[in-house]
Amino acid sequence: PLNQKLELLQNQLQKNLHQESLERNILIYEIKNLKKLNINISNEAINLTNALKGNNKIQGIWGELVLNKILESSGLRNGYEYEVQKKIKFNNTEKIQPDVIINLPYNKKIIIDAKMTLIAYERYFNTNNKIKKKKALNDHITAIRNHLKSLSNKKYQYLSNLETLDYIIMFIPIESALSLAINYKPSLLYEALKLNIMLVSPTTLMISLRIIENLWRLEKQNKNSLLIINKATKLYNKMRLFVDDMYILEKNLDKLKISYNSAIKKLFIGKGNIISQIENFRNLGIEVINKINNNFENDN
Repeated sequence: PLNQKLELLQNQLQKNLHQESLERNILIYEIKNLKKLNINISNEAINLTNALKGNNKIQGIWGELVLNKILESSGLRNGYEYEVQKKIKFNNTEKIQPDVIINLPYNKKIIIDAKMTLIAYERYFNTNNKIKKKKALNDHITAIRNHLKSLSNKKYQYLSNLETLDYIIMFIPIESALSLAINYKPSLLYEALKLNIMLVSPTTLMISLRIIENLWRLEKQNKNSLLIINKATKLYNKMRLFVDDMYILEKNLDKLKISYNSAIKKLFIGKGNIISQIENFRNLGIEVINKINNNFENDN
């Protein structure tokens, strides 16, 4: 049984390694499909942005919907690996409500914000006038910078009751909205990093979330492997104690056999044994109802 348990442990560890390799291949396959997914999201996003022209509040809600769609496709579970619109106490009186909190192994968190306005971006794609186009592009860059400063002032990463990483994620729900800004002003990425903020698009966010999902899988597999090793160790120790007890029992049985044989000799064997002396009382005239059963003597 012990060998079987140890073999089971080895098989489980090999299975975990095989599963990890399989998941890597699946991740590569999914990344290849991200481009197609991103095209669909971008097309939908552009159409909806056109329909939402000039409405910051609705655009913010729509950005959250796109973010939720990506989260649902990532393999993470709402309420477990991530939480949406969770209220958190701040300064014992105020409450803040990040769009999304991503839970990481070892109780770490990442905050995602999805309220970036796309009004200027929409104007950029809906004009053919070069002057207006350039003005819209500059306004788009300014909108990103303003939102970066706004996020930085919230200081999510310094919340004492929330163990976040030292940066937060600013999600821009349209791929081309981010790439357009970065191509025109590459320093935006550096400006964001100086404020401990990462600019992400749907593609980069999905890749990040899939990596996090795989981290959780590895964490679960590691815990299962440790559990198997722990159980195998306990089983081995139990088996060792059982073998020790059997050895002691064997020694005690040998001693018991010696004592048993000695008692039998006193009872039946040899001159002056107990049974023969008792039977002499009967020969001297003591009346007995029944004789001592001699089957026990014959059996021994």
